[in-house]
Amino acid sequence: MIKIHHGLLIIAKNDRAHLNVSEQIKNHEVKKTYKALVRGVIKENSGTIDMPISRSKTDRTKMAVDKSGKNAVTHFIVLERFKDYTYIEVNIETGRTHQIRVHMSKIGFPIVGDMVYSNGKNPFGVEGQMLHSYKLEFVHPTTKEKMSLTAEIPEYFENVLKILRGN
Repeated sequence: MIKIHHGLLIIAKNDRAHLNVSEQIKNHEVKKTYKALVRGVIKENSGTIDMPISRSKTDRTKMAVDKSGKNAVTHFIVLERFKDYTYIEVNIETGRTHQIRVHMSKIGFPIVGDMVYSNGKNPFGVEGQMLHSYKLEFVHPTTKEKMSLTAEIPEYFENVLKILRGN
């Protein structure tokens, strides 16, 4: 079975474009914005998580916060609070594997539907995580035009938000 997840992804059409976009990513010039639903109610309106990440020493299929890991910085803003959940917007300065999932879980607010970093709890029965690549901003490698692309929140995600809002 193939699962299709909605969101944004940059794909280079040639080596020159690939090198250019890779440089932008390396230099933290690509702005990546995500929307996520996490378990628990975040009290602060915004926050920054600055914790290094590396491969887990106990489970090689997972990533973990580890002081010997690579620098990883995640910023979040609360969009909406519910009884037991918080809807957030997330920007990442770095692009470590599973960064948002690891960071949010580490501070006690795992992504809904994340079977790896949230003890397998999935109260809404969603396939995959409620983490959506919402917006990408970068400079086009050929035209040098500033690009700002957004992808609508997928239907399953909107449906869970409607349930939480009581609609």
